[in-house]
Amino acid sequence: MSAAAEELYSLLVPLTDDRLIVPRTCVAEVVRYSKPDQKEGSHNWMLGTMNWSGRQVPVVSYEGVLGKDIPVATGRTRIVIFLAITGQLKAGYFGVLTQGFPQLVRVNRDVLKLDATEGWPADAPVLCRVKMINEYPLIPDLEKLELMLARESLQA
Repeated sequence: MSAAAEELYSLLVPLTDDRLIVPRTCVAEVVRYSKPDQKEGSHNWMLGTMNWSGRQVPVVSYEGVLGKDIPVATGRTRIVIFLAITGQLKAGYFGVLTQGFPQLVRVNRDVLKLDATEGWPADAPVLCRVKMINEYPLIPDLEKLELMLARESLQA
């Protein structure tokens, strides 16, 4: 197998005090922040919905899902639009609030190691934390996050 076949183009998605690492193929687009339309009765991490490409996509604060404070939007704030893969979300996509542009990185076995530290709630949509050179990003459980968003949209 070639070295290129063992590498995965990924994005480091900046949060307030952390980063997520996701495969590049999960991300449809990074868009400028615009305040989502909020619904009464939603969890605080569910920021609302926004119009993207003619679809109303739910927007979430990953910090909020982890039980942390919801970040204040700044001039660097963006929304990363993820492809929904479970079929549970009507729009087929969802957005995650970020604190800047994601950084493209190439990941392979040599640079990525499992890190045993945790620090998130047991029911949070996190698979694990990894050590990647001098970074310690979280690998999100995007399927679990989609299911949380689907339940939230049914309750709101």
